[in-house]
Amino acid sequence: MADVFAKNVATSAEQAAKIVPRAEFRVFGQGLIEGVKQKMWNGKTVLFQARKMPAETYFLSRHTNEANVKVRDGLLDIKTKVGETPEGYEIFQPRGKFQFPVKQAELATILSNLKVEMTLTQETYTFDEFVALARQHADLVPVVVEKMRYGFTIDGIICEYAQVYFNGAMVESACCESENYDGMRQVVEALGIAALPNTNYLKAAKRVVGMV
Repeated sequence: MADVFAKNVATSAEQAAKIVPRAEFRVFGQGLIEGVKQKMWNGKTVLFQARKMPAETYFLSRHTNEANVKVRDGLLDIKTKVGETPEGYEIFQPRGKFQFPVKQAELATILSNLKVEMTLTQETYTFDEFVALARQHADLVPVVVEKMRYGFTIDGIICEYAQVYFNGAMVESACCESENYDGMRQVVEALGIAALPNTNYLKAAKRVVGMV
C-alpha cells in the first residue's frame, strides 16, 4: 500500500509544475482527541496503524514560524512555508535533508531560513554541536518533540489525531491535509475542529516553552 502520509514527490520540473500542493490544517489543545474519535465515522473512514514516532528535535526561531527545521533519525530536515489556501490552510515545501555532520554552507542556509545570524567557524558540525550553538543563541530554542500518531482518512482526506510531547509536556493535536481543499474543508468541519485556530508545530511548541 502506498504511504498516503508521504509528501508530494516529482521527478522533473515539468511534473512538479502540475502538482497541486498538499495543504494542512492542524489544531492543538486538551480534550481534542475524544471529540475527533466520536465524529470521525461520519464519512467513509479508513484507519491506519498507530505510529510512535522517533524523538525529534525542532529548532524554534523568535523571528519566524515559516521555517520548520528539525532533526529526526540523524537527518536535519527543513521545510519552508510557501503559501496558504483561500481557507487559510498552510502549505510547506520540503527544502532538503542533510546528513550529519552538516557542512558549514548548508548550516548557514538553514540559519538564514530561521532568520538568525551566527558565526560559523568550523567546516562541519555534528548534531550535538548544532544543538549547543542553538542553546547559546538568544533567538533559538531547541525542543525535543515526541509524537504518538493515529492516522486515518475520511472520504480520501488524510487525517490524524495525536498525543504530542514538547519537552515532555503533552498536548493533543488533530489535523487534516490534502490537495483537495474543498474536500478538506468539509472534513475539517465534520470533525468539529474548524472553529479552532490553525496552528502548526512551530507555533504550538513556542507556546509550550514560553517563546510567545
